[in-house]
Amino acid sequence: MAESTHDHLFKLLIIGDSGVGKSSILLRFCDDEFNEKQASTIGVDFKTKFMQVRGKKLKLALWDTAGQERFRTLTSSYYRGAQGIILVYDCSQRSTFEHVKFWQDEVRKYSTNQDAILMLVANKVDLPDQQVTREEGEEFAFANSMMFIETSAKTRQGIKQAFEEVVFKILDTPSLLQSTQPLGRTVDSKSQNQAPSAEGCSC
Repeated sequence: MAESTHDHLFKLLIIGDSGVGKSSILLRFCDDEFNEKQASTIGVDFKTKFMQVRGKKLKLALWDTAGQERFRTLTSSYYRGAQGIILVYDCSQRSTFEHVKFWQDEVRKYSTNQDAILMLVANKVDLPDQQVTREEGEEFAFANSMMFIETSAKTRQGIKQAFEEVVFKILDTPSLLQSTQPLGRTVDSKSQNQAPSAEGCSC
């Protein structure tokens, strides 16, 4: 049997209102590109990314979901099995921050991993007219047991770090690792007990 190309396969879902920059975040993370005229996602976009963290080869299956109402029935099944869920809002549009509660409800409704790692992302911090402060985002994330980070797909700020932090947290959650390995592999508990480090990440 050929050796597997990865030690773990993690499914990460990116959700949030239309126009908050989900596709731009994904494009920047996977291809280090930014398109000022990025079109809205129709249905679901999918990319894969390989990372090496703590001596482990990780394959990330990244699902970028459409934020528009008419596509939401298409996306419910994509929550299934996700180890990490990234909720994105546009910090220059307060309405997208207020809608995070709706997306939280979607996670509760459709997520099949009770311990799934949630990260709240304040995107577009490069824009001058901010309607949501960092403190508001941090406070909401803390109150709802989420991680928090500010990002800009345009300037690269926080993009790589956001995905790395979610991945580290998944690696530290044994219940999430149970179904992430290729057949024939077993969980190495040593890798779970090491302190988080971005060293060796080939993103």
